[in-house]
Amino acid sequence: MKKYMHYFVPMNAGAKDVFKKTKYFLIPYLIILLACIIIKLLYTRSEIYFAVNSFYTDFLDLTEPYITYIGDGITIAIISALLLLVNFRASFLLITSYALSSLIAQVLKRGFDMPRPRLYFKDQLDKIHFVKGLYILALHSFPSGHTVTAFSAGVVATYLVKNKAWSSFFLFLALMVGYSRMYLSQHFFEDVLAGSVIGILITFIWITYIDQKKFINSPGWNRGLLSKKHVN
Repeated sequence: MKKYMHYFVPMNAGAKDVFKKTKYFLIPYLIILLACIIIKLLYTRSEIYFAVNSFYTDFLDLTEPYITYIGDGITIAIISALLLLVNFRASFLLITSYALSSLIAQVLKRGFDMPRPRLYFKDQLDKIHFVKGLYILALHSFPSGHTVTAFSAGVVATYLVKNKAWSSFFLFLALMVGYSRMYLSQHFFEDVLAGSVIGILITFIWITYIDQKKFINSPGWNRGLLSKKHVN
């Protein structure tokens, strides 16, 4: 199992340490977030939605439904299960960050109970491009749960890997999931924007808290099912 250990960083020493280990994800994200806030201040919900919806191709119609699955809970569950083979701590941080951030997102969805584009623009459906064969939801638009999950996973992945060059790739994937939610007309720009903030904020706080605990940094947690101890 020792050959896998160099891929993961050790426990954190507080919020400053978590930020240090995730800054190559967070700093570019904050710049993008600022740009998105400016866009939101300059344009209306409808203007942004139709600007995104008007740009479509056969290639994107084919690929975006698959890209959006990156932010699906099943995807995170599968990755967490695979991580059990190499590192229990990494698996635990990923699945618990997902569970906590998703729970909060679901509470907010039910609390705000905002209509999705299909319902919001019910009188303008003839102007909207929908991907054929895809079921378009109508309710609980705010925030985007897939975006919450994608950005939460991106923070965890960036935090765990020692090679921080991967942070750009993780951020790119999270952004692509957010874009896919708008492209597929499942969410508005605001839903995705809020989802990214929630995913990052909740995950940052959770990692800062839980990864200081001794139990998760004990030798037993820093190995996986493929360690020699588990080999018959």
